[in-house]
Amino acid sequence: MPIDRTSPVPLWAQLLQDLRRRLDAGEFAERFPSDRELMEHYQLSRHTVRDAVRRLQDTGVVQRAQGRGTFVRDTPLEQHLGTLYSLFRTIEAHGHAQRSRVLALEERRDAEAAAALGLGPTADLVYLERVRYADEVPIAVDCSWLPASLGRPLLDADFSHTALYAELASRCGVSVTTGWERIRPQLPTAEQRRLLDIGAHQPVFGIERVAGDEERSFEWRHAVLRGDLFAYVARWSPRGELAAGLVPAAGAQSG
Repeated sequence: MPIDRTSPVPLWAQLLQDLRRRLDAGEFAERFPSDRELMEHYQLSRHTVRDAVRRLQDTGVVQRAQGRGTFVRDTPLEQHLGTLYSLFRTIEAHGHAQRSRVLALEERRDAEAAAALGLGPTADLVYLERVRYADEVPIAVDCSWLPASLGRPLLDADFSHTALYAELASRCGVSVTTGWERIRPQLPTAEQRRLLDIGAHQPVFGIERVAGDEERSFEWRHAVLRGDLFAYVARWSPRGELAAGLVPAAGAQSG
């Protein structure tokens, strides 16, 4: 669609409209054009091209990656509700390589986290903070608090490619069997946007989880997951019961 320079519609808006039309037609399935290619094709300035592409990025349609250029987002990862799930295994079950970048693994004190675990405000806790990746694309910022009396063996673990609950089972001798999770849409903070490489208006899922076994709760987790790359799905049986999907195999640990 040619750009109409006599139109009252801004040039970036006309370009954005045409890029969306071409995306809907599947024209960029193999590769999204570079800024220079768009400049030459539409005869527009670099500023106008970047303005339009930035708006596609802010809504999660495309992503810019340093050294890789701009590319169209894949279909979001889907996680079914109604079961204890593992982000680690959800990512790998969809055929993506999973890894984590550990931002913190240490002992701390935090009154809010201690209260969530039913402990006193000065209780010693193990704090684990990770950025979770799928094929080198950041998908979540994940923070977990555990009682230090239980979780100190985790301080020696390498969480770059392992699941928290697997390490809890092998190092601490406990398995997660019960808990609850609350999911809310929200806008990310500036720090979360930086870690997830997303725009200011791109929504995320805010996750809060308390997990443990029949005797006590031993994990309080809060996380943010990118809304453009992750989706929650619920299924119902003919009898109206919630049916869970992507259920971990028997004995599999998650986290």
